Formats: sequence, structure tokens, C-alpha cells
Amino acid sequence: MTLSIMTSTLADAVVEVSPSGEIDVENAYEIREAVATQLAESHPTRIELNLQNVTFIDSVGISALVAAFQLAAVSDVKLIVTRPSRFAHRQLWVTGLLGLFGNPQPYGEAAESEQPAVSL
Repeated sequence: MTLSIMTSTLADAVVEVSPSGEIDVENAYEIREAVATQLAESHPTRIELNLQNVTFIDSVGISALVAAFQLAAVSDVKLIVTRPSRFAHRQLWVTGLLGLFGNPQPYGEAAESEQPAVSL
């Protein structure tokens, strides 16, 4: 599966970068490039990496996320991860990087925890 990346501008000059597919050794550099482009062109106040459609991420992909975080930090822009897929969340947890990226909850769990309990 290939990687596609969509970007959009949210309120208050927040930019959302939304990769879909697999982030691996073949394409991980695209994440860093997408963040670099947003930093150069739109001067965001924050960048949100929406990882809900990431089906796989390897160690090179994790390194690319860290590089994107550092690149944003040099420009005084906060970069956080939002709505990580369960797989992406697990990889960030295993590597000890959840805190760096704002302690996001796996996509779907926040909505599930807000559902009232059903008793039968």
C-alpha cells in the first residue's frame, strides 16, 4: 500500500497533516517534507498529525515523526499527533514517544468511552 498525505488548514492557523496508508522506509521522508512545506508556506501556530488512517508505521516512520517534531520545534511550532490508529498508537507507546506527541488516545476510544454503559 502506498502513502498519501492530505493537508488542511483548521481554525487559528492550525494545520492538519493527514497521512493515509503505510509509513515505512520507502516513504517516511514524505512526512518530514509535508511538515517542512507547511512550515515554509503557511507559518502555522500548530501542526496536527492526524494518524487515524495510518495502517502501518515502522521504526523509520517513527524516526520521521520525531524529525518532523524537531523541525517544527526549531520554528517554534508545536507538533502533536491526533487520532492515531490503534497500530500507530501502539508503536508510539512502545517507543515511549506518546508524551512527546501530546499523549493522544487511539482513534475511536474517546468516542467509545463517552458512550453510556448499557445494562441488560
